[in-house]
Amino acid sequence: MRSAQLCLTLRVELSLLCFSIKILDIVFLRSVTLISDLLFQTGCFSVIVEVETMSFVGLHIHSDYSLLDGASQLPELIDRVLELEMPAIALTDHGVMYGAIELLKVCKAKGVKPIIGNEMYLINGDISKQERRPRYHQVVLAKNTQGYKNLVKLTTISHLQGVQGKGIFSRPCINKELLEKYHEGLIVTSACLGGEVPQAIMQGRPDIARQVAQWYKDLFGDDYYIEIQDHGSPEDRVVNVEIIKIARELNIEIIATNDSHYISCYDVEAHDALLCIQTGKLIVEDKRLRYSGTEYLKSAEEMSWLFRDHLPEAVIEEAIANTLNVANKVEPYEILGEPRIPDYPLPPGYADLSAYFEAVTREGLIKRFDYQSFDEVDATYQARLDYELQICTRWV
Repeated sequence: MRSAQLCLTLRVELSLLCFSIKILDIVFLRSVTLISDLLFQTGCFSVIVEVETMSFVGLHIHSDYSLLDGASQLPELIDRVLELEMPAIALTDHGVMYGAIELLKVCKAKGVKPIIGNEMYLINGDISKQERRPRYHQVVLAKNTQGYKNLVKLTTISHLQGVQGKGIFSRPCINKELLEKYHEGLIVTSACLGGEVPQAIMQGRPDIARQVAQWYKDLFGDDYYIEIQDHGSPEDRVVNVEIIKIARELNIEIIATNDSHYISCYDVEAHDALLCIQTGKLIVEDKRLRYSGTEYLKSAEEMSWLFRDHLPEAVIEEAIANTLNVANKVEPYEILGEPRIPDYPLPPGYADLSAYFEAVTREGLIKRFDYQSFDEVDATYQARLDYELQICTRWV
């Protein structure tokens, strides 16, 4: 290695069960060879030489609104986003948009750009029929206000018409016909290993994977992205290599994501307990659902050191940089504003809303007892009605 006299800021990370020892701001003039020799002699697993700052935006994030599956609470999640200097963050809970409004409010208060999304479940065919068929994961992001409205529409339909299965295994589903109908203003990705394209690759059907990717490319154009993840599994390596080929062949941009279900690597055990509650298992049981322990919100530097055993460095850097491009596409949502209370016109003969409200309630009480006039109503009920009216009309 050729010696180079550089002023370097080194960050040394020792990772053992997500325990980090960080030595920051060690600035000195030495050769790269001597520095690397010193670090490896001390037993460090990885050396990161930070010459320039890399940015990253998490686009595949679950919160505690992914019930019994996500452990991240939004205020603490956004605090971590700020610590990692992310300019934006997406929320893609499983099948729901429960956290959308809280995300907007928390992000607005803390100066982070919110991206509303949903990791939906997609099936092929009629969503109203109860049939055993694959339910693919599909990440959908709202690019603008119209996209938000369409995402709300898709989510609503999935819950009212498309629930497949029963109990904890039930999932609200959409299909490609619905995506085609409500695609305006949406950004979609190929999702995790549960997506339709990755599933076809794992089943040894790359031709089907290309057909599916081409369908999304034709419908969404530049708003369709190929997603790569690395949680250490052999399946990740098989899928990533092939899916990059598909992306290049079909001219589809690539994004790097980490399927985040909790904020920090120190939350692994708490999240594992949450999974046990969901599945009705004990922590000590061997045969149960487990995650890899890498599903936390990662920094740009941590993302840059994934994939390196099976993908070129240039591809990794491109996929990380593209997350910023996706975030830049997202426009502010015109959702939160002044309360819009309906304005009901008063019928003729009433001076104000309070007078009309009193007349309607008196008529209702008369009908309730089948009387001809209010004077026939027992004095106790009259007094109770008057008291309730005073409470109600106080705020009118």
